Amino acid sequence: MKKSTGSIDKEVGSRVRMRRVSIGMSQEKLGDMLGLTFQQVQKYEKGMNRISVARLIEIAKILGVDIHFFLDGVTSTTSTPGFAEENPPAYVADMMSTPEGLQLVRHFTGISNPKVRKSIVQLVVSLAAQDVAERSA
Repeated sequence: MKKSTGSIDKEVGSRVRMRRVSIGMSQEKLGDMLGLTFQQVQKYEKGMNRISVARLIEIAKILGVDIHFFLDGVTSTTSTPGFAEENPPAYVADMMSTPEGLQLVRHFTGISNPKVRKSIVQLVVSLAAQDVAERSA
């Protein structure tokens, strides 16, 4: 029977990608530093291959974060009924795993004027509503 990776592997891989992209490092560069091909890094980031603890510690050092960065908020898929915590919204990881999302957050946090920030949020809300309406038509 073939082993398959799960949602935790995908979440950890997504966080590796998020951090790598946020510091401007290519998959090839990370692979070189780990002694791997960029294809192997790509498989890790997509959650297709599991990352061992030793490898994750190595990745954390290279990317300049504590190992907890990759595991914070990750919960086991098996839990006792009644004690399960809600999962964080998937859209946050989805947005942060795209170059546009990272760029948006990076530049948005540089805006100190609250009125300008509010205007940007209103613009994004309006554009999203327009996009939904166009897809529904």
